[in-house]
Amino acid sequence: MSLVRCFVAVDLEDPAIASKIAAVQEQLKGAGAKLKLVELENLHLTLRFIGEIPRDLIERVMEALRGVEFTPFTVHFVGLGAFPNPRRPRVIWVGVEEGSRELSELSAKVNSVLAKLKLPKPEEEFTPHLTIARVKSGVGSLPMLIEENKSLELGSMLVDRFRLKKSTLTSRGPIYETLFEVKARSV
Repeated sequence: MSLVRCFVAVDLEDPAIASKIAAVQEQLKGAGAKLKLVELENLHLTLRFIGEIPRDLIERVMEALRGVEFTPFTVHFVGLGAFPNPRRPRVIWVGVEEGSRELSELSAKVNSVLAKLKLPKPEEEFTPHLTIARVKSGVGSLPMLIEENKSLELGSMLVDRFRLKKSTLTSRGPIYETLFEVKARSV
């Protein structure tokens, strides 16, 4: 049986924010570490990583997600950070200031409808963030760059939908495809 790797996310669809992120990625490239930058069209806020599931479960996941109700809200992107921490960065991300509570609530709603399908719970607690680069090796001046940009303003966008995405891993990086979209209830 073929498995499909999927996740639930809010896509970054604001070209102005994406171009600011591209400028930040350029800076990171010059830091002397080996990085895999996230392609601008792949930038997203993960609400829930589901992982590999049998193809026949996807219909049920879509049906469950259809039951998630939320109203549109704004997210404001501010500052760089890193997991596990800026001194030993493995993942470099942009933080969410305004809207992080709403994102957490939306993630909790997604998790609660998916729990009914007996999908394993996420390992980590939800932290709203937008991954922009993964560190393959070395650190270079990344800790300094992250520190210098910890309050960098990147702009705001309206969240009025989220998507179930399929991720196909390739040697050049993942290819994402939208399987299903859930729109916010209009107020």
